[in-house]
Amino acid sequence: MKIVQLGCGITGLVCAEHLEKNELVNELVLADRWTDAAEAMAERLDSGKISVRKVDATDSEVLRDLLTDADLLISSIPAELNKNVIDKTIELGVDYIDYSMSVNSMEEFEEINRRSKDRGVTILTSMGADPGISDVFARYAANKLDSAESARVMDGDSAVADGIDFFCLWSPAEMIEEVTVPAAIFKDGKITYVPPLNERQIYEFPEPIGPLPVYNTIHEETFLMSHFIDGLKYADFRIAVDDVFAKVANTLRKLGMHSLKPVDVKGVKVRPIDVVTSLMPKPVDMIGKVKGFAGLVVEVRGLKDGRKALVKVWATMSHEKAYDLAKSNATGYFVGTGGAIAAELLLSGEIADKGVLVPEQLPAEKYVSMLPAKHLEVKEEITTF
Repeated sequence: MKIVQLGCGITGLVCAEHLEKNELVNELVLADRWTDAAEAMAERLDSGKISVRKVDATDSEVLRDLLTDADLLISSIPAELNKNVIDKTIELGVDYIDYSMSVNSMEEFEEINRRSKDRGVTILTSMGADPGISDVFARYAANKLDSAESARVMDGDSAVADGIDFFCLWSPAEMIEEVTVPAAIFKDGKITYVPPLNERQIYEFPEPIGPLPVYNTIHEETFLMSHFIDGLKYADFRIAVDDVFAKVANTLRKLGMHSLKPVDVKGVKVRPIDVVTSLMPKPVDMIGKVKGFAGLVVEVRGLKDGRKALVKVWATMSHEKAYDLAKSNATGYFVGTGGAIAAELLLSGEIADKGVLVPEQLPAEKYVSMLPAKHLEVKEEITTF
């Protein structure tokens, strides 16, 4: 099969490196506007399956040429560009995977679902780590209960880098936006919003991460878990934000430096957020420079055999190990591995449905069983009350 990896940063290349090892894949195209990292990986792996293409994903004709004879496109480009890519894959009858939701409403979701079903195309969205692995963990945990009442996702990271205080290990623009807009919480059957970085809570992550301050932020899981796991009365997502980052984010928000709306600067239109992120290290520049651990924890509460129960599922990885395995960091490794497993389930026929699917609709037990072979050990515990 021919796979196109569109976007070759720290997540896309992890996914591609996993798939290069898959015997069902005989052609793997690494496509990006900037190809240095893809070319370095192609040289390192020295695989006859891999080719590298310099492309502009916003150009419809370039996409058409890129997708010629392709079986699957995996997108790790900015989420706001994915809608046009989805339209092109549906038009050409190519299956599609991305790492974050590419729609802004359930109405839009249903419209893409209808078109892709009509065309016989499978669209797998939100298939990274969080969203992605986290949602599968929530489904996996809910399946162990007779009924589920609440689901919570905790994203923790103890990363440090010598001499650098303010950095992000994935898209800086997405992280700045995430911590400067109202956070979504599902409660009593509806989505509500709280102010950004509204409530600081210390969460005890599994060792070796330990306690970290976490905050509610807007994230796909809140919407996906509440919609696709029956019976939930509460769902939310919290991410670890250290005190320095939180103070800076609040200051940026108060100044309007998080804005996506262009402003005039001496006759030049500039988005304030682009100024901020241009001054931050790029995630690829941080590869090999960070130490510490990243982890995902999902807690689902409900009833089991007539008693209240908590199912906790988690996985952790060190940034150093991710570098050794795939020249990435643990954040990128989690995301790329989530996408790779979704791709392998699709390629093997484990996922046969057409239309739009989200992580909660995947075969959770099979998915979780595949993570250890990719160096992500999953742990779980059930507590009854």
